Amino acid sequence: MYLGIDIGTSGVKAVIVAESGAVMAAGTAPLGVSRPFPGWSEQDPDHWWQATEAAVLALPEDLRARVQGVGLAGQMHGATLLGADHRPLRPAILWNDGRSSDACRQLEQRIPESRSITGNLAMPGFTAPKLLWVTEHEPEIFERVEKILLPKDYVRLCMTGDMASDLSDSAGTLWLDVAVRDWSEVMLGATGLSRTHMPPLFEGNAVTGVLRHEVAAQWGMARVPVAAGGGDNAAGAVGIGVVNEGDALLSLGTSGVIFVATGAFRPNPERAVHAFCHCLPDMWHQMSVHLSAASCIEWGVKATGADDPAGFFDLAEAGGAGGGPEIFLPYLSGERTPHNDPHVRAAVLGIDNETDRGRIAAAVLEGVAFAHADGIAVLRDAGTEIQQLSVIGGGARSRYWGTIIAAALNVRLAYLEGGEVGPALGAAKLALMAVTGASAAEACVRPPISHIIEPDAALADRLAPRLARFRAAYSAVQSIQGEIRDRQLFR
Repeated sequence: MYLGIDIGTSGVKAVIVAESGAVMAAGTAPLGVSRPFPGWSEQDPDHWWQATEAAVLALPEDLRARVQGVGLAGQMHGATLLGADHRPLRPAILWNDGRSSDACRQLEQRIPESRSITGNLAMPGFTAPKLLWVTEHEPEIFERVEKILLPKDYVRLCMTGDMASDLSDSAGTLWLDVAVRDWSEVMLGATGLSRTHMPPLFEGNAVTGVLRHEVAAQWGMARVPVAAGGGDNAAGAVGIGVVNEGDALLSLGTSGVIFVATGAFRPNPERAVHAFCHCLPDMWHQMSVHLSAASCIEWGVKATGADDPAGFFDLAEAGGAGGGPEIFLPYLSGERTPHNDPHVRAAVLGIDNETDRGRIAAAVLEGVAFAHADGIAVLRDAGTEIQQLSVIGGGARSRYWGTIIAAALNVRLAYLEGGEVGPALGAAKLALMAVTGASAAEACVRPPISHIIEPDAALADRLAPRLARFRAAYSAVQSIQGEIRDRQLFR
């Protein structure tokens, strides 16, 4: 048995997986996000650890006793700043925090070659710009920084006492030379840091340590090895066998991601495509990243008064895709691909006297699908061929949403058994590889397909003019919302 732990934004998920890849048990624990100012997004790192313990202890005791290794996955980019005592100096600044947009410009001005080193645009969600913001606005904190860890790696520190990170997660910091798969002295220096502030780097299927005595005793396990693991999307890809050139997935978690595995480093920063290391040796990946996906469903549940996400999807189906004039821009926390715009915010346009809850719900599902259509367009512009996407994440539970997405993207969607487990499954498989030495081909077998959704040509025809309106609406709303910057709502 192998334990996979995913440190998400809205909660921690822990799963125990058999050597066959079958999920034997799952446990979860919720997390909250603090937003003390507009555009900010923070969490207390100790809450990650508390939720991790709760999720693990929710698993059956007899299965925990049989665990042979642990793997970690987690939300990327979060700046966890530790002092000399290895305790957090402030709340972690998360991936969907938009305060450091000015710092992004400063960073690229300091290092004109930053895009060729990192393979990515400097975006506020990444870790390095956050440190420039801390330098300017919290210099007393910056002076005390001894180590910087990503969210899952802080949990690793609590589990093992060791500081370590994997290459897929670290590629999202803007401190990594992604082609070389090592820290970049140039990028670290641009933010006043050095290698001493960073943890050692490992491939995702390498062992970084073992459980501390007290943790093993608390969890009812032996002092088993802990694998390096991966960023949430790379680990999710491993979980469903997206490990070879051209394999692709769609993740519908809090954020939304189209992920394509590549056998070489192929950046396209000008179109806000992410190019990161995979969590397997000698592999990379491209991503289009959308900051809001299932988070829009959570918003929609509250806005429409639906009882839960299932009820919201029922409302949307009753409303009918492409039926009304409503257009929803899903930018609750800004947007990355292709806009790299942390300031734009969500909007509902085209409301009339006939607008009801069902039509609003349908517009929300369409809006997220249209954002992904923008993302797949820039991947295709970069020469990436995508015929099929394997679907993972909580949003995978809705077949109706899948019909809208398939039509908007003109791509086949393959739903895999256990796909909703997501990154935790991949983390467990990385642990299996670390302990047994199994290859990716042996360990990362794609789960059986539960069903496939083909693009509906008639629905695609109805959605096409709405997609054009969606794209025009972004430009209009982005211009209007420039007032946010003028009023200095973002510190």
